Amino acid sequence: MKEILAIIRMNKMNETKRALADAGVSSLTARKVVGRGKGKVDFLLLQGAQEGHDEAINQLGSGPKMIPKRMLTIVTPNDKVDLVVRTIIRVNKTGSPGDGKIFVGPVTDAIRVRTGETGDAAVADQDPIVAQ
Repeated sequence: MKEILAIIRMNKMNETKRALADAGVSSLTARKVVGRGKGKVDFLLLQGAQEGHDEAINQLGSGPKMIPKRMLTIVTPNDKVDLVVRTIIRVNKTGSPGDGKIFVGPVTDAIRVRTGETGDAAVADQDPIVAQ
């Protein structure tokens, strides 16, 4: 099993979620995060500030600013890692700085609390349980 951490643009979240679901990967965790890469401020941010947009103005100032992003965590069997990574890249690649990063790391075990299943069975996508 592998854990895939993907940092993506906020405005790409819904499209990424849909593309992953269409690829058969519906289980994920998403968090709002802030961060920055090594690049300089995007020229569109500067243009937005010049046009008087408060959001852009608030992100500018002295020193590096933290940019809002989404962090996705997906734990998947080894045979689905390439599919997940390719899907995330396909949706999020614009060719501009800030497209994001993907990190892939090992997972030694997983346990589904409800059933006690372990390993790949614990992270396998299956039909949702309907509350009775």
